[in-house]
Amino acid sequence: MRVPPVRRTRESRFRVRAWMVILVAVLVGLFLSARGLASFYTDYLWFDSIGFGTTWRGLLWARFAPAAVFTTVFFVLMLVSLTIADRLAPHTRVLGPEDEMLARYSQTVGPYSGRLRILVSLIFAILAGGSVAGEWQRWILFTNAQDFGVKDAQFHLDVGFFVFRLPFLTFVFDWLFAGLIIIFIVSAIAHYLNGGIRLQAPFQRVTPQVKAHLSVILALMALVKTAQYYLGRYELDFSTRGFVEGATKTDVAAQLPAFNLLIVISVVAAGLFVWNIFRRGWVLPVIAVGLWGFVALVVGTIVPAIYQETFVKPNEQAKEKQYIARNIKATRAAFGLSDVKAEQYTYKDNLTTQDLEDNSQTISNARLWEPSVISANYQQFQSFQTYYQFLDADTDRYVIGNELRQVLISARELNTADLPSQSWVNQHVVYTHGYGAVVSPANEADVKTGQPRYELKDIPGSGSIALDRPELYFGEGLSGYSLVGAKQPEFNYARKNSNATNRYKGAAGVGLSSWLRRAAFSLRFGDQNLLISSQIQDSSRIIFRRDIRELVETSAPFLKFDEDPYPVVANGRLVWVLDGYTTSDRYPYSQSTTPSEGILAGTKFNYIRNSVKATVDAYDGTVTYYVVDTKDPVIRAYESAFPELFTDFGKMPKEVRDHLRYPQDLFRYQTDVYRKYHTTNPTTFFSGTGFWEVSADPATTGSTLDATPLTTGVPQSASSSGKRIDPLYVLSRLPGKTDEEFLIIRPFVPVSKGNSQNRLSAFMVARSDPGAKQRLASFEMPSGLNVAGPVQVDRTINNTDVISKEFTFLNQQGSRVRQGSIQIIPVKDSLLYVQPIYVLSENGDQPAFRFVIVYYAGEAKFAKTVKDALVQFGQFGGLAPTAGPTTEEPPASGGTSVDDLLRQASDAFNASQKALGEKDLGTYQDKVAELGRLLDQLANARSDEKGSGAPGSSSGSSSTTSTTSPTSTTKPKAGSGTQAVGAIR
Repeated sequence: MRVPPVRRTRESRFRVRAWMVILVAVLVGLFLSARGLASFYTDYLWFDSIGFGTTWRGLLWARFAPAAVFTTVFFVLMLVSLTIADRLAPHTRVLGPEDEMLARYSQTVGPYSGRLRILVSLIFAILAGGSVAGEWQRWILFTNAQDFGVKDAQFHLDVGFFVFRLPFLTFVFDWLFAGLIIIFIVSAIAHYLNGGIRLQAPFQRVTPQVKAHLSVILALMALVKTAQYYLGRYELDFSTRGFVEGATKTDVAAQLPAFNLLIVISVVAAGLFVWNIFRRGWVLPVIAVGLWGFVALVVGTIVPAIYQETFVKPNEQAKEKQYIARNIKATRAAFGLSDVKAEQYTYKDNLTTQDLEDNSQTISNARLWEPSVISANYQQFQSFQTYYQFLDADTDRYVIGNELRQVLISARELNTADLPSQSWVNQHVVYTHGYGAVVSPANEADVKTGQPRYELKDIPGSGSIALDRPELYFGEGLSGYSLVGAKQPEFNYARKNSNATNRYKGAAGVGLSSWLRRAAFSLRFGDQNLLISSQIQDSSRIIFRRDIRELVETSAPFLKFDEDPYPVVANGRLVWVLDGYTTSDRYPYSQSTTPSEGILAGTKFNYIRNSVKATVDAYDGTVTYYVVDTKDPVIRAYESAFPELFTDFGKMPKEVRDHLRYPQDLFRYQTDVYRKYHTTNPTTFFSGTGFWEVSADPATTGSTLDATPLTTGVPQSASSSGKRIDPLYVLSRLPGKTDEEFLIIRPFVPVSKGNSQNRLSAFMVARSDPGAKQRLASFEMPSGLNVAGPVQVDRTINNTDVISKEFTFLNQQGSRVRQGSIQIIPVKDSLLYVQPIYVLSENGDQPAFRFVIVYYAGEAKFAKTVKDALVQFGQFGGLAPTAGPTTEEPPASGGTSVDDLLRQASDAFNASQKALGEKDLGTYQDKVAELGRLLDQLANARSDEKGSGAPGSSSGSSSTTSTTSPTSTTKPKAGSGTQAVGAIR
């Protein structure tokens, strides 16, 4: 009987094909990486939208090229080695205990051995080569290396070799040595699986062919080690073994010869590995490796350690003198301190009224407002709505009324956390930008309210400084994205009857004209509304990376930017300015530092330059990188790699250039280094007797916060503790100059245990004008003269009876005193210290300026203005009291009768009680303070009638404002009038 054939259904004939598996894998991979691909694509669109498309491709190539090269090299080496291992597999095998398992493996894998080799090589190559993408920055510097024009002191090579070439070459040979170790291990395993190596064989365990193969790999490893030893010689320029960083006595006399010997031994070892191919056994290679290791331990480690302890340390100062001199010179050059103009400051307490008049602009520009204090006032009185905020205030200078004035400026930025509602349309379509800025003189305050006076304020804006384009689409702390050109207009600012709206006319943003772009951004931000919202039109654009720090760091990721960007009003527009730094840890012989503050906190470096000033237009996001230091080889290397990214400094608009500042972070790091490296004599440097410390911050004196962090092996006899005083911007006149300049200043005191020495040793200043020939200067106080430092001044202020009682009074009625920063004001051959005083509510809101304290020659006086405080010093009685809205009624003169003083005191008391009844705390405090001063004058007037002094005197013996110098033993006389005030209360 014939059986009919079985009809195969379509389902039974279906077979899974290889291409189907590949297709499914590709689809799954695309699905899992969809968001990453969307970010990649939108990043390109963003770079292209700001005009840096070529930079994006350059950065991509810098990551891809070395990774591709190293991956390919490793793949070829591994594949060749595995191919050789398969070709050298023995054709016959003597059966042994382990051969049965290996035979089954060979039968199973044998047909696919070629593909297996490729797969194994590819996996290891991706693992070994993929990590190289992280070395993109070294690759850029290596391929665009520049010369410094300076040679290192030990090997006489250009510093550019150490900064640009040595780091990448060291990485290459370290990577190659590690790669050969992996190839050796994998090849040995392959030989074992192929039967070329048998661990349990009674006779020959390794075939001659396998021995030859592995010997060649070992020889290559030895030659790579030779290269590592050769480069290690140059790494001695960064040694930390000696008294200072760099190749010191032990490194030069013991470690360098050890490297030279190891180079010879490694070459000999490589030769022995090759010779071993023609000999039986492994005796010679084992002896070579053992001898190599022994010599490396003895000569490379033990001998230098013994040499250091036996020959160097007993006479370390003499042995290390030459190398300390190298370190000093290199460190000063690497931190830009070589050209610091060091001057002796012939300090004298001999100022006259004429001196003060001649320096009136310097004195009048003393800052009465702290940036951290005034930003709270801005938020209280100038934000107007919860969706606006002032994140901080920045110090700058503007020409106001034909006079250069120090001001504080802050941008009114968008606060997305406090919108009227958190709907998607509100967050991304309606509330898209901040609006305007405020500018107020740093040296003025309203006498009645204690609030600043404005040169630019309110919405839509008024004042002497014009801001024609007040919308801020880019600022500090802005995250997420906004949509412009949507159907609904954007909110501009609130008006009485209706809101003012806006249509964006700038060029910022990426167009959303296609579904592909909308889908990509939807994936990037995880927001489906970008795909389905009817608000989006073909003309709509998405603005993201609105935070100015993120913007500049993304487009120039190889630069570091100052922590404190600041806004500038230039040509009616608001422009953000950011200081960009180039750094390196590869400057030979330079001392490394690892700061705990600023943008480079926690980063180790020994070279720094402020080579770039970046500007970002707050309206259209235009970013420009101006190269201000063309002598910096590091920025020249980046210019060579990304020519379209950088702009010549000469093209910066003058309106912006006039507002450039010397960067605070850079000055902080330079002063941290200069505190020791102002000492250029190696012998004095070794002893440490001339070291300084940045003055402790008086607000935290006695705290256990970190000291100025300079990572160094230099011992010192004493160490200061506590937070260091921050650099401070001032508009002042340098000694010997005729014009005021915008400076940054920081004081030094002697190094001492527990900050026991607080006298002023020196102060350092930096000029903000980039065109200044001498930007850094140091002024050292005369030796043997006790010039009060900031901590001593602070103690004197708080120990002055009338001031301390004023503080006690102001710290009542639900308010508290906040003392501002102590400013150093150089005037001729002397110094004034100025400290503003504020009153804050218990919760810290609405700070109000109350008075300013001036310290001079051991005494502290206070008034509403610096000039009025100076009037109270007896020798400056010829100064006319300040007129205008910022000054209070001048104190009674010496000719005022007792009856007049009593009448004025009665009026002040009545006014204080009236203010108290009306809950006007500010006026109440002012009137009680005025009453205290009148009663003090009354006490002086009564003693004058008895022949004990002149009424209203403000000399050194005055009970009103007198104090003693920090070194005096005379106690100030308590003010009877102030005690009377307490009684009246």
